Amino acid sequence: MLSHTFMQAQQSLETGHTGTYTRRQRTHTGTHVDAPCHTVPGGRTVEGLTWDELCGDTLVLGLAGLAPGEPISAARLAPLLPGTDAQTPARLLLATGWDRHWRDGLLRARHPFLTGEAAAMLWDRGIRLLGVDMLSPDPTGLAGEPDLPAHAAFLGGDGIIVENLVGLDALRPAGAAPRADWSARLRLEVHPLPLAGGDGSPARVLAWPTSGGTR
Repeated sequence: MLSHTFMQAQQSLETGHTGTYTRRQRTHTGTHVDAPCHTVPGGRTVEGLTWDELCGDTLVLGLAGLAPGEPISAARLAPLLPGTDAQTPARLLLATGWDRHWRDGLLRARHPFLTGEAAAMLWDRGIRLLGVDMLSPDPTGLAGEPDLPAHAAFLGGDGIIVENLVGLDALRPAGAAPRADWSARLRLEVHPLPLAGGDGSPARVLAWPTSGGTR
């Protein structure tokens, strides 16, 4: 069940031939995209995000053993990235496993997060879509990080963030050690509702492995 989603019956099968409901929810409910205008005045809105940005070759990085509230550093991510910028796809997903805490209100909010240095490194490597399996790539409700550095790097650069992904651990390569970091290449498709003027939108996200590029 998604929080902040409300369903109201307009017509029931008892009173008509069909059941019809009105649905209301926030733009950042469940798995969703953040458009640049979420944090950037005058930035692009959801309907301006393009197929080429939302779909295509993608790198997923699996990070093992993260603790609540642990910063994810550039040094942790760098060894998992391809050797050159030219080999790095424009889309990257972080598989932290934090989606397993979705129903735990305390741990859900105490998720790991990217340091400002790590976010800047990913952007400098040419990554323009960042997806995470937690509430945010930035700290949630943590003092001392008021500028949301990952949002500043990606949305401030006219990129895209996808939050609250689930099931990324299923993309772990067969040969990856169970308690070690891992990486894999995959095909990604992100399908947000094209809400006119929206700063975000719920999205259906599909991903499946492609051959090669794993370690």
